[in-house]
Amino acid sequence: MYRGVLEHYGHLLDLPAHTRPVSLLEGNTPLIPMPRLGKELGVELFVKFEGMNPTGSFKDRGMTAAISEAVGRGARTVICASTGNTAASAAAYAARAGSRAIVLIPEGKVAAGKLAGAVAYGAEVIQVQGSFDAALALVVEITQKTPIALVNSINPYRIEGQKTAAFEICDVLGRAPDWLCLPVGNAGNITAYWAGFKQYQKGLPRILGVQAQGAAPLVLGHPVENPETIATAIRIGKPARGEQALEAARESKGRIIAVSDEEILSAQKMLAGEGVWVEPASAAGIAGLMAEAGRGRRPEPVEGSGFEARGKTVVVVCTGHGLKDPSVVIESFQSPKVIPANYEALATVIGV
Repeated sequence: MYRGVLEHYGHLLDLPAHTRPVSLLEGNTPLIPMPRLGKELGVELFVKFEGMNPTGSFKDRGMTAAISEAVGRGARTVICASTGNTAASAAAYAARAGSRAIVLIPEGKVAAGKLAGAVAYGAEVIQVQGSFDAALALVVEITQKTPIALVNSINPYRIEGQKTAAFEICDVLGRAPDWLCLPVGNAGNITAYWAGFKQYQKGLPRILGVQAQGAAPLVLGHPVENPETIATAIRIGKPARGEQALEAARESKGRIIAVSDEEILSAQKMLAGEGVWVEPASAAGIAGLMAEAGRGRRPEPVEGSGFEARGKTVVVVCTGHGLKDPSVVIESFQSPKVIPANYEALATVIGV
């Protein structure tokens, strides 16, 4: 019986002896083939659908490790800054452990689905009049002065848990993919994947990290004071692990790029067209793949991009479920037609 990432991969993780497992059976998420879109791009394409984790995002992998370590050393309260997914995950795992959870979010900048999760799991939610980066600075300061445990991705145990996704990909494919494409916000996930592939020794992929154009500090080469993008999960102007993200891209002979909100939303629709609904930020990886493969979904590389994936195995990490941020879909939804309850009306409206 599967018992979560700490039970399954714990022997490969650098966790203290005092760690006391707190699990919701996270991990073991599907690697879904995407044959139609892959054919259009000229690659063998898979989606690592992390939206199937207990709270609907990849954050659960790292949170089980961070909360387990904190509980094991006697911490009774945990805290995080969040654009939404971390808040929901921290709240759920703290609830599981019987601990107090405090989450700081940027005022008015968190998707309703994520905020609802944090509230439902019983966290104390505090809105900060500022960006995610301002909230994170407050979290760091208070954990330096009190016994409260910090569970953001600057906590090294978060990275230990999150790298298990790389292990799973290798276990399913039998090796690492040729390319790994994923969104980059606070940069903990790209850091964790690269660490996982290096440790597992089943090959190393080239990594394509993707930011939103309105929140692309790693592409611009400097922090973004007021990041703006529809992809709320990666609306971060000063990634805590930015240097490690750049190092992962460089070491893997990959790169980090930025895509527009329009490209992200288009990619989200294409994924849904194959039955995988993800939140906007989670579509950034496929948007980046499409951009690098050439506009119009051509498999030829952009001249000078160094990106050639034709015939290769590509894994796109989709970090969160579409239910995390349904507002984009709802806002574009047209009211359904209303018909009388009879066969003739139905046949007419569907054209049979």
